[in-house]
Amino acid sequence: MSQSNSNSASGEQVVDMLEPNLDGQDLRIAIVQGRFNEDHCAALTKSCLDELHRLKVSADDILVMSVPGALEIPLALQKLGETGEFDALIALGAVIRGETYHFELVSNESGAGITRVGLDLGLPIANGILTCETDEQATARVVEKGADCARAAVEMANFCLLIQDGEDA
Repeated sequence: MSQSNSNSASGEQVVDMLEPNLDGQDLRIAIVQGRFNEDHCAALTKSCLDELHRLKVSADDILVMSVPGALEIPLALQKLGETGEFDALIALGAVIRGETYHFELVSNESGAGITRVGLDLGLPIANGILTCETDEQATARVVEKGADCARAAVEMANFCLLIQDGEDA
């Protein structure tokens, strides 16, 4: 993140702004992908990896693993985060509404688990678990959501490293 000052000729107060840093060089990123609705999940992962590479995250610095479904993602994220080897984590999955209440359970609990892990560990986690009404909605969203998660993970990893370096100084 770079800091910028907004100078105003009108004498307004100047505010420091932290600019987003999307340079992924030297960042270690882990991706946890659910296998349920596998075609959507594979497309999310491909899009995410493409964007991570565009942001200069080295293939050697990326770990991809899969778990059965969205409910298993938070535990895998927690175990990966506890290793201390990663600057950010990414959760990718797809939950498509069916005819039962199970959709709400999986959507809500996976999302809450991901948030809890990130806050407990103080580690950025980009949540890319799609929650859609139909397969068509999921198909329409996978490319942008995968890329969004890559950008969010890199930006937040850089932010956390900047803040941590400031505390260590």
